[in-house]
Amino acid sequence: MSGEPEMNRRGRILLAKVGLDGHDRGVKVVARTLRDAGFEVIYLGLFNSPDGVAAAARDEDVDIVGISMLSGAHLTLAPAVVDALRQIDVDVPVVVGGIVPDGDLTELRAAGIAAVLTPGSSTDEIVATLEGLCR
Repeated sequence: MSGEPEMNRRGRILLAKVGLDGHDRGVKVVARTLRDAGFEVIYLGLFNSPDGVAAAARDEDVDIVGISMLSGAHLTLAPAVVDALRQIDVDVPVVVGGIVPDGDLTELRAAGIAAVLTPGSSTDEIVATLEGLCR
């Protein structure tokens, strides 16, 4: 609308917990960090299905999907999110955050995961990674 200041928008990010993992403290910190860095953040909360995440990504017209994985189910659920997005023709990068062993990184990348951010990732690294993926 004319007359309103234009928002400095870095990107629109959908964050979600997929599966039965109920540990959401980290993803909430990331959501706040991204919001404070100028991203528009949609947080779906806990216990989402891959199909639900994909539908929300389509409906919210996001630039990136971020899923938080602390349950050890990343090799099953992260590729399922990528597949669900492909099935409805949503082409956005999927980022996994959480506890992911180094040995699983190659398999996740092969499944279409754009980036993996582990607990040692700094907030600056998280912001820079998502900025790069939004370009």
